[in-house]
This record gives sequence, structure tokens and C-alpha cells, in this order.
Amino acid sequence: MKLSFDSACVHGTYRAASGQPQELPIAQSTTYRYYNTEDVAALFDLKSADHMYTRISNPTIAALEGKMALLEGGVAAVAASSGQSATLMALLNICEAGDHILASTNIYGGSHNLIAVSFEKLGIHHALIDPDSSLEEIIAAATPHTKALFAESLGNPALSVLDFEKWSAAAKTLGVPLIVDNTLASPYCCRPLEHGADIVIHSTTKYSDGHATSVGGMVIDGGTFDWAASGKYPGLTQPDESYHGLVYTEAFGKAAFAAKLRSQLLRDFGAQMAPQNAWLTHLGLETLHLRMQRHCENALALAKHLEASPYVEWVNYPGLESNKYYGLAQKYLPKGAGGVLTFGVKGGLAAGTKFIENLDMTSLVVHVGDLRTSVLHPSSTTHRQLSEADQIAAGIRPELIRVSVGIEDIQDILADFDQALEKACR
Repeated sequence: MKLSFDSACVHGTYRAASGQPQELPIAQSTTYRYYNTEDVAALFDLKSADHMYTRISNPTIAALEGKMALLEGGVAAVAASSGQSATLMALLNICEAGDHILASTNIYGGSHNLIAVSFEKLGIHHALIDPDSSLEEIIAAATPHTKALFAESLGNPALSVLDFEKWSAAAKTLGVPLIVDNTLASPYCCRPLEHGADIVIHSTTKYSDGHATSVGGMVIDGGTFDWAASGKYPGLTQPDESYHGLVYTEAFGKAAFAAKLRSQLLRDFGAQMAPQNAWLTHLGLETLHLRMQRHCENALALAKHLEASPYVEWVNYPGLESNKYYGLAQKYLPKGAGGVLTFGVKGGLAAGTKFIENLDMTSLVVHVGDLRTSVLHPSSTTHRQLSEADQIAAGIRPELIRVSVGIEDIQDILADFDQALEKACR
């Protein structure tokens, strides 16, 4: 049965063994009891889908994984302890020393540091390219060792909209998967698998939870990539001796990527989501479609208001007709361009700092995707490890203020911004 987004989102129950729908329980347990050794042996041979240990899987976490896979249209999903660990494991699932990752320049600062700094220490190399580069330029930036293209549906905080058609074409030409972080857009605004992505990543800490309660991440396997075609992914197509020679593509078919990530990466790195966080995130997803509609409406209204303000130098929001990504936003984000915008106050960094300090209702927090409106200065916080040149390449100007627009009454949001701007610029 094919469910619409809204139907899937509000379906907050699961079916117990009796077949009757029940409220999702919290399986706050590390381990599970069995009654014969053959059942346990089947778990460790990956022949059984039951749960063996919460570091590998858990009933509550599995319910969240199933919902995220459904919302994104994937064949399977694996939860992680954070969005950062989801990105880490998704890339390490197919990359090792000597390999290469081609990534967009304007990815989230934490992802940039992971790929450009930590992975380099592991011998995994990279190249960064402007997401607006031509198809030919993207392909030319790859090497024979490139194993993945990595980008964001909505750049954080550059708010560039990914040209999926171009990046998917580049990935197919190179014979590598397109991995897309869909955190800022959420599956309400964009479903990357429908536009040529192969793997989708989320920091569920953001809009999936939506209430700033639970850190988590998710990797969704689209089941669309042929891992055996090029011979570049032996970890998926050759025997895994730690599981008695099991071959993931043969044993798990389209879900091979997710199966390997769970049985190898979660097993060895232990970056599993906590059951309590899974339950809270699952609960948050039930209102995702309602919250995202309001986030998008409020963000567009605030963007238009700031664009007309005499105290504002510039505004960046893909939902504005004046925005360079407006066309791509209409194509790939038809329900709304998300709940995040950026802008610069007249007077530069000094005026912007004064603006932040004079906000009343709006909070200064290192977070995004919360139901409450908040602001951040990325240049001095989330992206401060980047050089000035790398910040500019990522779309981070010194005066840029990122706004995560909440779901409060829009008139209250506008009034708070107006009084803070007036105090900062008078």
C-alpha cells in the first residue's frame, strides 16, 4: 500500500504480533531473551531480523527507522547517535584509505571538518566544488578513486538549492552514489531519492525531532545504486569474513548498503541512537507535516519583511522571487523552501552583533530546526574552524546571521526583529 506523506507522518502506531495497532513502547533494554541457541546463532549469522543487542538494533529504534524509510521512500534506514555519526558511517561504509570523496563546498561546517580534516588523517582524500559548477566541472573534479558525491539538498547555512538533475547525472557518469544530507529541507519539503539521490542522511536532532529534545541521525538507503556494476565497492560485493563469508549484495539485495552499515559500522563503532531518543523523535515526526508547513510560511513572511526593511543589507531565502535559487526551489521544494533564512544587517558585523543582543523573544542558540525562533552567527560559531576563504566558499559572509524561523505567531516574530533592528542601527 502506498501512503501519502501526510498519512505516513501521522501514523504514529505500530502493529504488535497480534496485528492490532498499538502505541509505540520504549524498549529501554540493552538485551533480549531467547530460548534456544539456534535462534541466537541465526542472529549472529545475519539470517534473522530479530534483535540481538541494542547497539545493533532495538524495537523502538526500528520503528523510527521504518518511519524514516517510508517518509523518504527508501528500502531501509539505520539510526545513529547523531547526524554527525550518520554522515561518518554512511561515508565509511564505502570509503577506506586511498579513496576519495567529492563534496559540495557549502556543506555544514561539521561535515566539512569531518571530510576535510578527520578523513584526511585516515587517508581518505577529498575535493570540494561549488555546487553551482557545471556538469563537466563536477565530473572533472573527480578522480579514479572517487567513491561518492556528497551534497546537501539545502545548504547549511548558505541555503543553496541542489540541482539534483545535474549532480545525479554527474554521479551516474562517474559510477558512484549521490549521498544527500536532507536535514534542512526535511522529507516534507524534499525527497532526494525521487530526484536521483541514492543515499539520504538526516540529523534527526533538527526538524525530525523538532522540539530540541533528542540528538540523533539517520541514514536511508534508497536501494537504487548498483554496487556490483563498477567493482569499486568490494566491501559490499565480496565475502565478509567477519560473517563467515557473507556477501551483502547477495544476501540483502537492494538493502545491501543499510545491512552492511548496521552489521559492520554500528557493530564496530557503537554509534547507536538511544531508545528514549528514538521514541521522542518518532513522536516528533507525527507533527512534522504541520510544523514544516508553518516553518515555511513564517520563513517566507519574515524574509519578505526583512527584504523591505531599511536596516537590512541583504536577505537570502530560496522562497523569494529575487533569490538566485528560486527556480530550483520551485522545482525541488514545491511545498516550501524550509524554515531557515540568512541576512545581513546594515553596519556589518558590529551592527549584527548588536541586533542579536537586543532580541527579546528570539534566542541565540547553536541549533536549527526547532519550533522556537532562534538566531546564530555561523562565522564565529559553527564554521569558525574554517579559514576565511573556506567560509566565503561555503557562503558564510562575516556579517551573515542565520535565522531558524519557528512556528510562533508571525506578528510576534516580526515585532521582535523590528525592535532589535531599530536598536542596532539607530
